[in-house]
Amino acid sequence: MRVIGIVGWSGSGKTTLLVGMLAALRARGVSVSTLKHAHHGFDLDRPGKDSFRHREAGAEETLIVGGTRWALMHEIRDGSEPPLAGLLARLSPVDLVLVEGFKAYPFPKIEVYRAAVGKPPIWSAARDVVAVASDTDIPGCTVPVLSLDDHEAVAAFAFDAAGPCPRG
Repeated sequence: MRVIGIVGWSGSGKTTLLVGMLAALRARGVSVSTLKHAHHGFDLDRPGKDSFRHREAGAEETLIVGGTRWALMHEIRDGSEPPLAGLLARLSPVDLVLVEGFKAYPFPKIEVYRAAVGKPPIWSAARDVVAVASDTDIPGCTVPVLSLDDHEAVAAFAFDAAGPCPRG
């Protein structure tokens, strides 16, 4: 599988871009999976549901299956988040994995940059950023700058720039 990251500060439009890229890639016949890093706790389950009760009772993993999807929840009881390579290994094979977040890991990334967010660019300090998707010109940028609103162009660039699954 090939992987490319979508990174940027909160509020920059990472998810909006990723969703647009997904539609463009799927229209080209590319099979795509996504992996999203959450910097805070989250829960896909609800108190009172059977699967919630299974996890609360101590199940290490709970697999929920329905007629149209399945979901595997794995509890991290010791608090140590698994490495990106281990997470990618759990995915079924596809043509491309879009990873939102994980900016500290070494693999190709596209930065979503909006000056209005008021944060410094990531590309200038990260050697893994292969392009920037922005709503403005970025003087002095040393990587290609793509239009944030041109999901087709960003998707095409991402597909070409994607690298192999990171190790470790």
